[in-house]
Amino acid sequence: MTTHAPAAGPDPRTASPRVVIADDQELVRTGFRMILTARGIDVVGVAADGVEAVSEVRRLRPDVVLLDIRMPRLDGLEAARQILAEAPECRVIMLTTFDLDQYVYAALAAGASGFLLKDVTPEYLANAVRIVDTGDALLSPSITRRLVERCASTSAARGGGGAPASHPDLDALTPREREVLTLMGHGLSNAELAREFTLSEATVKTHVARIFAKLSLRDRAQAVVLAYETGLVTPGTA
Repeated sequence: MTTHAPAAGPDPRTASPRVVIADDQELVRTGFRMILTARGIDVVGVAADGVEAVSEVRRLRPDVVLLDIRMPRLDGLEAARQILAEAPECRVIMLTTFDLDQYVYAALAAGASGFLLKDVTPEYLANAVRIVDTGDALLSPSITRRLVERCASTSAARGGGGAPASHPDLDALTPREREVLTLMGHGLSNAELAREFTLSEATVKTHVARIFAKLSLRDRAQAVVLAYETGLVTPGTA
């Protein structure tokens, strides 16, 4: 899969998130640590499996955790669930060698803010960490498309005939907030939303924060999933 750099976020020179790297391959841990450290990102800890990852996050309280999906003792998906249950402010990026649909959906359902293949470029990796640290989601167009398809197939399997799921608080959104949520479902960043609505990024961030509060969402990844599941975004439109 060809990986493109994430959309530009805040100036990378102004942010220095604290990171824990969890992977059962020492070469991956060492390589990622060198890449991030060289770009001004503070790697505060490493872990060789999911159990160690949960322990290190509990001890160090990092801003971002890079979690391999396949690890001994405790896999990355379950580690993500435990980490986010204890430290909901932490951002999780899932790492894998395999570009498989079930991992993409499972990672986002577990609360991950991003999903990366291990062959990403150094620049992409560093930018990804900074982007999720700001509360943005790291969802490439290909992952977004597959997520839409997965939600559609899940709905059909439940016998819903493609009918969207309901959300008790969706009616609490203002018309503008519904528009923002819909475009978030299409993968637009705050900067892109600002251009779309001719607003400042600060105003867009206020809309996004209100959407999160009204719908009890922790980040943009959950907002994207909700937009698909409630029918604000439908297959073929993303």
